[in-house]
Amino acid sequence: MESLQGIVIGVLLVIALSFGLTVLLGRLLLPLLRRLKAGQSIKEIGPTWHMSKQGTPTMGGLMFIASIGILALAMGYGHIQSGDRGALYVYGFALVFGVIGFIDDYMKVVHHENTGLTAGWKFLLQLSAAILMTVLLRYEGYLRPNLYVPFTRLYIPLPWPVYMAFAAFVMVGTVNAVNITDGVDGLSSSVTLPVALFFTVITARWGQDELTVFSAALVGGLLGFLVYNHYPAKVFMGDTGSLFLGGAVCGLAFAADMPLVLVLVGIVYIAETLSDIIQVMYFKLTHGKRIFKMAPLHHHFEMCGWKEKKVVAVFSFVSAVFCVIAYLGVVGRY
Repeated sequence: MESLQGIVIGVLLVIALSFGLTVLLGRLLLPLLRRLKAGQSIKEIGPTWHMSKQGTPTMGGLMFIASIGILALAMGYGHIQSGDRGALYVYGFALVFGVIGFIDDYMKVVHHENTGLTAGWKFLLQLSAAILMTVLLRYEGYLRPNLYVPFTRLYIPLPWPVYMAFAAFVMVGTVNAVNITDGVDGLSSSVTLPVALFFTVITARWGQDELTVFSAALVGGLLGFLVYNHYPAKVFMGDTGSLFLGGAVCGLAFAADMPLVLVLVGIVYIAETLSDIIQVMYFKLTHGKRIFKMAPLHHHFEMCGWKEKKVVAVFSFVSAVFCVIAYLGVVGRY
């Protein structure tokens, strides 16, 4: 077992390298996106003041996707060689979702309208990726069809087919929830930072070194991306980045064999998604009435007068608090 000091130094090194590489890649990517006129189209149904963001380069998630991949493979090569391929599978899973997002973004940029892949195609591709990931992790021994319950030593045994259905639902739901959260400058990346830190700490504590490297690279990549994405954003991550992040978060939860922890670490994603669902259902049931001034939730607070920086700060704080609670709930597992 490595010393605590050695683990901390190793984690900080990965974070620093991922941060620096992301910033460097951002300097190369931004001019390219501008030349390609890869500007974001803003929905007309959104807050009117967001129209000023029209034309801001999108697909910026490519910078942290690349840096995380390079660091996870380079720093985790020894683990991969020895058969610990968890980080490789998580990155591959997240990358598949990133590719789906890239196709969606590319279609939006080419057609210059805020549409891309149809909902049906998105769901089919995402469901296929989720099923493949579940089978792969099960085959490699990372998953058991027993749900670990945080704050207890209890496991809920499930038949394998039921577990697969549960996993596919959670994976697709998580990925799309992170995507919904990406609606304010720096929001999705800032909210996901505490989640990435949570997985860095917990996997390091449990000796899952290959997952620790990936998680730490994710932390550094998000910090580097925020250099360009903080308010006012110079670039958006696009569906390319947000779907990758969703895949990374749920991939880590399943690779660490504790998917139920997503209820805690993903509390902001869940609140954002529920606000959207509740708004639509209530609107239809009441023939035009609304519970929120605008959905998802971050737009509601904007309509209440919150500045974007305040939305990001409060939502990130809530995410951090629930990540601490999650840590307390799983730290005694082993």
